[in-house]
Amino acid sequence: MPDPPVPPVPPVPAARPSASPSSGHAPTPAPAPAEPEAGGEATPVPAIGRPWPVGTRPPVVRGWEPPATPYARGHRGVDLGAPPGAPVRAVAAGRVSFAGRVAGRGVVSVELTATGLPPLRTTYEPVRASVREGDQVMPGQVVGTVEPTGSHCARTCVHWGLRRGGTYLDPLSLLPPWLRRTAPSRLLPVLGVPLP
Repeated sequence: MPDPPVPPVPPVPAARPSASPSSGHAPTPAPAPAEPEAGGEATPVPAIGRPWPVGTRPPVVRGWEPPATPYARGHRGVDLGAPPGAPVRAVAAGRVSFAGRVAGRGVVSVELTATGLPPLRTTYEPVRASVREGDQVMPGQVVGTVEPTGSHCARTCVHWGLRRGGTYLDPLSLLPPWLRRTAPSRLLPVLGVPLP
């Protein structure tokens, strides 16, 4: 079942990299541009995701299909194939903004750290939450498990969504290209180095 439509909000300009010399942290990279939503302007989405929400490279059962207009039909997220009971992980650092049930399905929402105003927010459903509202999570931290019922896919899946304010975005844009690649890595021979 697609998420209910929400009126779009204006895009937020990209933040400049910043770091405090005393903080010891590397500068935050400027967000990369994302695809526009429903005929609107591009909204910046930083590729800060480190793991997939489920598995290592789960099958994308249904991709992001932005609606032609804010209230038109579409698919405002990505469905990832996953078996019941599989761990669901936070793709990036943030604070749990919601962990509970909506229309009979378990939902976990995470407001992502240092992603501008309004901040980016990811959602995962149907998920049996193992975190509570207000918890801080790190990339790869388990936030729950896939519920055996409540999925809108033909077989069990996790609906992964991404929003900035009321604007839905493609959650796959959070993942850097190296993590989205589907083909396995191949090592090429180096001239002059004998094979083992």
